[in-house]
Amino acid sequence: MKIVACNSNLPLAEAVAAELGLPLCNTTVRRFADMEVFVEIHENVRGEDVFVVQSTCTPTNDNLMELLIMLDALRRGSAKRITAVMPYFGYARQDRKSGPRTPISAKLVANLLVEAGASRVLTLDLHAMQIQGFFDIPVDNLYAAPLFVRDIRAQYGDRDLMIVSPDVGGVVRARQLAQRLNTDLAIIDKRRERAGVSEVMNVIGDVRGRHCLLVDDIIDSGGSLCNAARAIAAQGAASVGAYVTHGVLTGQSVERVADSPIEMLTLTDSIKATDAVRAARNIRQVTISGLLARAMRAVADESSVSSLFD
Repeated sequence: MKIVACNSNLPLAEAVAAELGLPLCNTTVRRFADMEVFVEIHENVRGEDVFVVQSTCTPTNDNLMELLIMLDALRRGSAKRITAVMPYFGYARQDRKSGPRTPISAKLVANLLVEAGASRVLTLDLHAMQIQGFFDIPVDNLYAAPLFVRDIRAQYGDRDLMIVSPDVGGVVRARQLAQRLNTDLAIIDKRRERAGVSEVMNVIGDVRGRHCLLVDDIIDSGGSLCNAARAIAAQGAASVGAYVTHGVLTGQSVERVADSPIEMLTLTDSIKATDAVRAARNIRQVTISGLLARAMRAVADESSVSSLFD
């Protein structure tokens, strides 16, 4: 079993390797003068079970190319099995035709990964569950919910909690977390006028006096989450927090979160924290290194991965 790290999230790869008690494979991932990606593996990988850790986050296309070229190098190096460990799967929001003559980019990325040499994909909280069906190889989709449940119990104790979905599309995710915590669920009904702009219309559920936790898989611009937080606060919530798996956080999103009623936004480290995120007073990260390490060990040992969902 060997662990290979590309450049998108080296701290997470190092933490996973430490959890497994293994060193990272000795590799070089660099750019030529014209920014072409060059990869070189300095260890023998013939017959090895290799795991490549790479989130396809910003800069998405560069990180995706790094991963594809690394997969190709390992395949040509005769690795026995190559698992693409993608804590954050980029292009996941383009999972269907949103209009005439538009692409399904998540399917294209799936094809590229398979053609490049991936034997298996290990990821976390896919934006759309049907993306697993885009692959003709095994896909293990892990969930951050068990990690969030433990953290919520540690951070909030016996407070009167209510889980809130910031939109109708996230109800299933929020309901599962509410069931694990044995608490109530509220839903934000919103209408989106155009991409990246949302308007909260109504809060479904009585949040007055409750400590509300918004739950989502991705925060990008932060507009939807912050609008939802304001709507909840206006309805008399005792406090508002948020748990989100992937902190994409583009543009002025960190400042937007800082100016919102959200007391604390908790993210996983599926995406490496920027300087702005690390400096933010109301944003923190919890690590998924242990979860990924256990999943990778289960794959290598041919044991159950679904046991990690509990």
